[in-house]
Amino acid sequence: MALHIIVDGYNLIRRSHVMGPIDQKDLELGRQTLLDRLAVYKRLKGHQITVVFDGAAQYSVFNRSEREKGINVRFSRHGETADDVIKRMVRRERQKATVVSSDREVAGFSESQGAAAIGAREFEQKLEMAEYMDVKGASPESETEAGGSLDTRKKGPSKKPPKQKRRHRRKIDKL
Repeated sequence: MALHIIVDGYNLIRRSHVMGPIDQKDLELGRQTLLDRLAVYKRLKGHQITVVFDGAAQYSVFNRSEREKGINVRFSRHGETADDVIKRMVRRERQKATVVSSDREVAGFSESQGAAAIGAREFEQKLEMAEYMDVKGASPESETEAGGSLDTRKKGPSKKPPKQKRRHRRKIDKL
């Protein structure tokens, strides 16, 4: 099942310790910073991502929708909020959707429709991990070739195969 991440754009930006100060100085720069960080995440994980922003004040005549850096960007229409757009998308996607928002109403609605919900700060940690992996030069292909994964959960000694078997697996993977 393909995963579709729906991000409450301003909610994530304004709860972020990195993007929040940028957003306070320049709204457009805050949005661009979010899109840059999401592009790195998308490159590593490959999930479909849609960011929804409140656009009622800026784009009163039409529903603005575009694609930037592989990320779908949507602005709400005049008279509706980003929360309304997110709820409509969740109703359509159901179990395929994962919603990123710290808004309790949006998260609760998403979970009631069968979608997963994650808080903005928790998702920001995932963005930071993706940026770290990108800086270190890790990619999904190189990780899977090395026999690892991008999973950040720790594996205890009981789940780790013996050293000899690990060496054997590395040799076979090189074939």
